[in-house]
Amino acid sequence: MPTPVISPREADVLALLGEHLSNAEIAARLFISVRTVESHTSSLLRKLALPDRRALSRRAVELARAERPRPAPALPAPLTAFVGRERERAALAALLADHRQVTAVGPGGVGKTRLALAVAAGAADGFTDGVWFVDLAPVAGPDRVAAAVAAVLGVGEQPGQGLDEAVCAALAERRALLVLDNCEQVRDGVAPFLERLLAACPQVRVLATSRARLLVPFERAFPVPPLSRDGGATSEAVALFVERATAAAGVAPDPALRDGIAAVCERLDGMALAIELAAARWPTLGLDGLREGLSDQLRILAGGPRADERHRSVRAVLDWSHELLEPADRALLRRVSAFVLPFTAGAAVSVAGFAPLDPGAVADGLGRLAEQSLLTVVPSAHGTRYRAQETIRQYGAELLDGAGESARTRGRHLDWCLGGADGLARAADEERQLPEGGWQAGFDALAEELRAALAWAAERPERRPDARRLALGLAGLAFDRHLLGEAQQRLEQAAALATALTEDSPIDAADAVNATDSLREAARVAGCRRLGDDMYRLHRAAAAAALDAGDPAGAARDLAAAATVAHRFSSTFTRLPAAAEVTALLARARELSDGSPAASAALALAEAAVLADAYGSVQGSPDNTARETVGYAERAVDLARRAGDPVAESAALDALSGAHSWAGEPFAAAGAARRRVELLALAPRTPATAHEQVDALAMAAATAIGVGELDRARQWGRQLSGHPLTAEVGHHATSWLLVADAFAGQEEDVLAGGARFLDAWEQGGRPRSFSLGPAAAAVAMVHGLRGDDGARASWLAVAGRAGTEEEYRHGYGAVFDAAVLLDRGEAEAALERLSPAPEEVWKWVSWVWLHWYAAVRVEASVLSGHPEARERLAGARATVAGNPVAEAQLDRAEALLDGDLARVRASAAAFASAGSRYQSARSLRLADPAGIS
Repeated sequence: MPTPVISPREADVLALLGEHLSNAEIAARLFISVRTVESHTSSLLRKLALPDRRALSRRAVELARAERPRPAPALPAPLTAFVGRERERAALAALLADHRQVTAVGPGGVGKTRLALAVAAGAADGFTDGVWFVDLAPVAGPDRVAAAVAAVLGVGEQPGQGLDEAVCAALAERRALLVLDNCEQVRDGVAPFLERLLAACPQVRVLATSRARLLVPFERAFPVPPLSRDGGATSEAVALFVERATAAAGVAPDPALRDGIAAVCERLDGMALAIELAAARWPTLGLDGLREGLSDQLRILAGGPRADERHRSVRAVLDWSHELLEPADRALLRRVSAFVLPFTAGAAVSVAGFAPLDPGAVADGLGRLAEQSLLTVVPSAHGTRYRAQETIRQYGAELLDGAGESARTRGRHLDWCLGGADGLARAADEERQLPEGGWQAGFDALAEELRAALAWAAERPERRPDARRLALGLAGLAFDRHLLGEAQQRLEQAAALATALTEDSPIDAADAVNATDSLREAARVAGCRRLGDDMYRLHRAAAAAALDAGDPAGAARDLAAAATVAHRFSSTFTRLPAAAEVTALLARARELSDGSPAASAALALAEAAVLADAYGSVQGSPDNTARETVGYAERAVDLARRAGDPVAESAALDALSGAHSWAGEPFAAAGAARRRVELLALAPRTPATAHEQVDALAMAAATAIGVGELDRARQWGRQLSGHPLTAEVGHHATSWLLVADAFAGQEEDVLAGGARFLDAWEQGGRPRSFSLGPAAAAVAMVHGLRGDDGARASWLAVAGRAGTEEEYRHGYGAVFDAAVLLDRGEAEAALERLSPAPEEVWKWVSWVWLHWYAAVRVEASVLSGHPEARERLAGARATVAGNPVAEAQLDRAEALLDGDLARVRASAAAFASAGSRYQSARSLRLADPAGIS
């Protein structure tokens, strides 16, 4: 049967049907009539032989998924062959095909991970969006589960949401398989994470391995049995032993010995880990030695009420291996259990090298433990490292407790971590200006150790000062590594540890000061994360801590900061505080202020935000006059400058920029934004300055676009795009650069940047923002200018979701749509799109879009022959004066109105000088009489 031919327009309609849009919505997206949509829908039903509109929507989704390239499975490559397990492999695969969450359950060492990897590899073709493996063994606590999954998926933190939400957003429409290994130690974190994930991601499936069930209602457990011993010498268990013994010895055991090997495997209950440990000893002990060792050393260890005989058998094999060690090696094995990640010999000396273990013998002992398969050698670019399998590490930890060495060993591990954190901090300071500092790799190799040491120390009152020091160190490193969520978490933890130090004694002022400083820093990191609620909460908490420290002036600053945040960053809140609550904070801040420069500057900024609504927040009063707002903001700038605080001055300049915008003074707004960038370029890098710098670059780029300074806008846009804090939020990072590039006619740059924008926006959960809608509309405009209506329609759909309807209809959307219509010679349609005078839609075109709206409206009036064209031209002159692009557009419009094509042609040079390549080329087209329609 021949494949039906679907026209491009029918394909556009089909794609929008896949988004479940109505005929009216599709018509609006594609700029066609509802009747035309109905006609295309009927044609598609006939061509595709489908019964109804719902079937069409399903077909559209299937076609979109089929066009995506299929990623290769992200599974670790096993270093040894997978042996046997054919029945279990088939059964587990069938269970996974029928259920969305399956847990392979069994004791440590039974072979759960290898079985799960084999099943995942076999099922990979059924998951068009990928198969991902996440090892949870090194994860320090239940709250780090989402971070571990996000790291494997390559999902970063998104503004205004946690990593749980970011992962769910990234996988929301994906058909993917997650393999979560070693869930038992973080079961309390895995269970709620999976509930959220599977509810939000209907096409995702999860295959977990754990020693115990996860105890979630949708879980299907698959008990992983020991290796089969059926068949004796030809059993799966014997096959595994022979394969591993051959690898260890370089030659296979004599086939005549297989019955004896079968007996050994039977004694080991078929446990894969036990068999592999025994096989590793084959070259030195042989069959007789193994038999003797098992007979003398094997004993059953009593487990908890849930432990079964197979679990006890693994412990028995480990006991047997442990008893064969020399006393020094036994001490080393239990002490290196403090490490949660691969470690070096030097690290082992620092942690484990105390009596009765000779520090000089540690390296030799590590080699012996590796030879006996109790440690694994892990080659790396920075030298040899050693790793204990998780089962063995936990076994060593029990031995450590039993030997009474846990406090001393873990204390030495804590000290080693403190030294490592200090060294990394120094390296980060030295390399901070480099694009790729080597300290990042060091942090990645040490981070889980730092987290584990911190968790241990935080529970011990005598080590809480060290815990606080480590929490602060980890916070700074995490921030520099762009792990902003953890940086905030550790700063809040440091504050809690500071106050916990004094629970049994009167509050110590120094500790209260420490808590205050940590909470303030946490608030600034929350600002970098675009979490307004957290900023507000943390500034209020810092104020309370400042009062405990006897610092009412500091409390005044924090309360004023909280009030400012509620207005300045109102769009980043999930729940805005009531206006009365914010006003009360400001009043309390006034009561506590000591009139110092810092307190006065903070109060002035809060007054500009709360009383004058300089930031144009959603809860601002409509009664403020523009000139009053400018006065409030100018006072805040002056006081912040006197206080010598560049961060406060930048925030005040931001208020001044907004105030000038509301006053209809775009050049003054752009000037204030530019001063912020210049001021912050000289400030040291801290969370506060980093937050201000990102905001300043965005505002500088936006206001420069508003006054036609396209080269400057593109320069600042590129800086924002490449800023370290925006690495994981490409949609926010590229938004204003896309707009500037679009106005400049840099079409290829727009198309390339649009791909990054779209990917980040989708991974971020498709948020709305005053900058995201314009960015998407700018990309749509470029596609429209290139004649690609299908791509334009797709990007207009993005613009509709990324911005608001009012802003698109009356503001930037009108400018971009009219530009496309004018390019196509549809001047009357363009004028209709811009029919309201600028003063009628002032709210939507102030700041960035006013000059562009006015200039494009005049051109549309001239080209459509509107009787008021010349009057509109004269009126727009005063509005856009000083904007080189808009002035050139008015000059060209006047030349067209006068019929002076020579002047039209000459305007190309003015546009080129202003950095607008597209408009320069358009002048040459319009200068050709055939180019005017």
